[in-house]
Amino acid sequence: MLMSQMPSAVYAKSLDCEGGKECGKVELAEINQIIIPVGATEPFSALHLTDTHITRADERDDERKRELARNRRNAFPDAEKYFEAALDYARENDLVVLHTGDMIDFVTDANLEYVKEKIAGLNCFFSAGNHEYSQYVGEAKEDEAYKAQSYERVQAAYPNNLKFASRIINGVNFVALDDVYYNVTAEQHAALKREFERGLPVVLMCHVPLYTPEHCRSILAGNNGLAGYMTGAPLELTETYQQDPSRPASEQWRNRSVQQRADESTLAFIAWLKEQPLLKAILCGHTHSFYQERFSPTAIQYTVEAGYMGGAYQIEFI
Repeated sequence: MLMSQMPSAVYAKSLDCEGGKECGKVELAEINQIIIPVGATEPFSALHLTDTHITRADERDDERKRELARNRRNAFPDAEKYFEAALDYARENDLVVLHTGDMIDFVTDANLEYVKEKIAGLNCFFSAGNHEYSQYVGEAKEDEAYKAQSYERVQAAYPNNLKFASRIINGVNFVALDDVYYNVTAEQHAALKREFERGLPVVLMCHVPLYTPEHCRSILAGNNGLAGYMTGAPLELTETYQQDPSRPASEQWRNRSVQQRADESTLAFIAWLKEQPLLKAILCGHTHSFYQERFSPTAIQYTVEAGYMGGAYQIEFI
């Protein structure tokens, strides 16, 4: 149950302008402050971030990658300043940083080095996003084989396992689950079952929101029915997503109705998870906007606004 929600004071950070000159205070967007009862042994606070979309490339990359960086930086011009402001805020307020994916926009050494440098010594826990493994953003079918091309390189920059990880904080089990391609495997399901068997309250972290009806309807209304961008949506719904039968078979993966179609193991996972009384909250991103909706009798799903827009939840777990 959501106990309270209120906007925090705006946090401001001094940034450098051209030539190394200081350009004064740049405001971070308002952080939504919420309280989530989870049965912690002692209350603690965290900063929930997502979708930072760092867009660095350098001479180690080919011209195509450098051009991609220039173009994508136009889409996320404030990503780094908001991210660094958020980390400063977390350090100054003794907050655990919980990041639910798309820290980087595509794979480069420069992006991964930046992440590793900025989170060094930080109290943080991550789940992966689809962009963590993106080579050139939308250039190929993204699946487990595609992910494998860069997984080890990406994993080396992050402090916890990006496929599946657990961390206990004050008696609360935070579990990071990779659902970046809209599906959850039977192996992941089994791993999460083992975490619930530990008997601790669970906060699940994943990049793509798990299907909830009102949030999905809201997304579809905002994009003319293109896609719901949620894991585990009913098949009768994903069949209405964007599709172009005239595409050759090798290009059918580009249809949103194909990309986001849940398989049997994912639908079984969603049904099972709704019945777990130890599930206390789900933290996610991907949609770049704030949204809260009940997922199960014991858990609300909290989707946070994109970090490149300055969005964050400041959460007190009690």
